[in-house]
Amino acid sequence: MHTKMMYSLLFSLGLILIQGAIESQALAYRFEVKEAIYTRLCGTKSILTVNGQFPGPTIYARKGDIVIVKVVNISKYNITIHWHGVKQPRNPWSDGPEYITQCPIKPGGVFTQTVILSEEEGTIWWHAHSDWARATVHGAFIIYPKHGTNYPFQKPDFEVPIILGEWWKRDIVEVYKEFRATGGEPNVSDAFIINGQPGDLYPCSSGDTFKLQVHNGATILLRIINAALNHVLFLAISNHPTIIVGTDGSYTKPLTRDYISIGPGQTIDALLEANQFPGRYYIAARAYSSGVNVSYDNTTTTAILEYDAAYNNASLSPSLPRLPYYNDTKASYSFTSSLRSLASKDHPVKVPLKVNHRIFSTISVNLLPCPVNRTCEGPNGSIFAASMNNISFVLPNIDVLEAYYYHIKGVYGKRFPRYPHAPFDFTAEYQDLRLEVAKLSTQVRVFKYNSTVEIILQGTNLVSGLDHPMHLHGQSFYVVGSGFGNFDKHKDPKHYNLVDPPLQNTVVVPKNGWTTIRFKAHNPGVWYMHCHFERHLTWGMMTTFIVKDGKDLKSRMLPPPSDMPPC
Repeated sequence: MHTKMMYSLLFSLGLILIQGAIESQALAYRFEVKEAIYTRLCGTKSILTVNGQFPGPTIYARKGDIVIVKVVNISKYNITIHWHGVKQPRNPWSDGPEYITQCPIKPGGVFTQTVILSEEEGTIWWHAHSDWARATVHGAFIIYPKHGTNYPFQKPDFEVPIILGEWWKRDIVEVYKEFRATGGEPNVSDAFIINGQPGDLYPCSSGDTFKLQVHNGATILLRIINAALNHVLFLAISNHPTIIVGTDGSYTKPLTRDYISIGPGQTIDALLEANQFPGRYYIAARAYSSGVNVSYDNTTTTAILEYDAAYNNASLSPSLPRLPYYNDTKASYSFTSSLRSLASKDHPVKVPLKVNHRIFSTISVNLLPCPVNRTCEGPNGSIFAASMNNISFVLPNIDVLEAYYYHIKGVYGKRFPRYPHAPFDFTAEYQDLRLEVAKLSTQVRVFKYNSTVEIILQGTNLVSGLDHPMHLHGQSFYVVGSGFGNFDKHKDPKHYNLVDPPLQNTVVVPKNGWTTIRFKAHNPGVWYMHCHFERHLTWGMMTTFIVKDGKDLKSRMLPPPSDMPPC
């Protein structure tokens, strides 16, 4: 039998076993990646889209479903698609990150991705995972409760995705190429957007401002997604607090707040009660940026919450909400650290209490020397880099998953360190300049199946201390602790929350602080961990974890599908 046919049959058999085990149904979508013309901020340009839509199409499913997405690349660019927040049990082949679990889908190529849902319930999203294509190639992924089950909160009257993003007047491909060529910081965006629109505070934009129309007494479920490339965002609605009920595809205890803080890659489910005077109110978002001498977009995007009694009434001017100031670290941390898992009978918490693998990893902005005969725009003529445990990850020429599965040598090493090679005062105001230089390498960490893992992510003040939204593929994790300054291994674990910590796939590590996460490595495959600031990802703030197969068939990786894109 032909090898590809054999793998295809094995893959199909594996899906049948999974589908039967989780009582799922299969849904089908077609994603055509192609360019389309869009006008924003008084200018028109071609952008990369899925099906010509910006933001892209929303995927709807129920907990435990299998979603088949046929990705057809009609564009002139390489592309991959990642299903952000989907654990993909035993199926890293469809996870999507370029040169980690697949090679890109080349122009004219087709790849049918199998998206296997398991424990996720709520709002997640999908996006491109190659270069900076996700600036415009992204969309919502909504997972409803299984038939016969309900939300753990009052059923809303209706729901709406609120997708936050960034817009550049220039071609994002040119922004990316220039940023890579100079070694300096990228140009910041020209606007933030809500559901693809900048809003009233930008030129040539008020006519298309997104409007959320409601009737008095309605309860609306806002499915909020931060699809921005390089900014944590504050968001608020004038005169309307929201009740947080979920994050990253997992339910939380209800939390009422006047604003939210949401990092790139994160999602928030929030209930909005339309119980104010029937007028028009701004929904507004702007950057939270904690870094010193770090460029950021200082504009504010708006949408309008409009009661039915105020339709077409131009005399009712919307009021702006109060948003925390741009560098209000206390406000951002206060929101993030207040999230708690629901921890109910139907949605229990399963925090690993015993740890098999403990990793302490610094997350830093670094520098590299400028190559000879080149002009570089980093500090003092250097090149910006970023790292975990001082290793700036270098993407290989073939994907790590293929190398692992087929035992191809020389693609990656297995020595991602458990601790920094040379410990130092991570958050000191003044640092030894020699510590700023990162090591370029492709190192992974290997875990046995079903082992329990704790990772302490320690921010540093090298080059510039700032927050880092760290994302893990293939697993959700419990955020059991966080704080400012250097992690104290004797004192800080005593304050871990092992009762109802939030279950997330992306967490914002505070500026010059630390965050501890725990998870069980029960998903065999190759899984990416990285900062979701796109500039830091490009600079190398990432690593990869390999979870080995278990002993029985149901704890082993599925074989590759027959149409994997070639390298």
